[in-house]
Amino acid sequence: MIQKICNLLKEELFDDDQSFISEYSKDGREVIEITDDVVIGEAPDFVLSRMDEIVLVEPSLEYAEDLWAFRQEIIDKDTDNDNADQFAGCMSMNSSSSAEEWISICTLRKDEKTCEEVGTTVPSHTFLAIRKSDNRIVGVIDLRHHIDHPILGTWGGHCGYSVRPSERRQGYATEMLRLNKLKAKEMGISKMLVTCDERNAASEKTILANGGVYEKTIDVDGDKIKRFWIDTE
Repeated sequence: MIQKICNLLKEELFDDDQSFISEYSKDGREVIEITDDVVIGEAPDFVLSRMDEIVLVEPSLEYAEDLWAFRQEIIDKDTDNDNADQFAGCMSMNSSSSAEEWISICTLRKDEKTCEEVGTTVPSHTFLAIRKSDNRIVGVIDLRHHIDHPILGTWGGHCGYSVRPSERRQGYATEMLRLNKLKAKEMGISKMLVTCDERNAASEKTILANGGVYEKTIDVDGDKIKRFWIDTE
């Protein structure tokens, strides 16, 4: 009977055709809001169970097969969506000929002495978001060591991220950014600049859920980009 009630609640709260859930109260708590890849607020236990624990790890050959499946999933799902940021945080993944090549690029990007070999003057780390329960890649996020660069300092920011299409609407983007904040703190980055298109409500909520403070909106080639600062301390 309890399971049946929970199933009924899920059917009422979660609509596969929408990017949010309606308000619901249990023991005085409000249910979280769920967008395409962000979770905000508190929720009953059955809602929280939608997102398993994840960790950020550097790319390695251990994940080569799943990396390529991740890449293909984004291509299949997002190519027709006019999504210029379909590989956000995954620099060169779309143009790499193999997972092994992309892993090698990520390695070169980490060091300021070698990052120029792969087309960038700003070193950065790239992390795979791995779900601990099944060792599956749920997303990719990067972290630039600094933004002393005309593009990064204006609208590129410290990081970008992509959530695997089949793993969206479960809160992974919010958790990925939270874990990336910890990585930034370890690197001595006290504040992160994170940006999003003003039409991307899900990304904005992800940023706000991690303490993002809105600074201003700028025009970039006709697109309105919102700038937020996140304190890592």
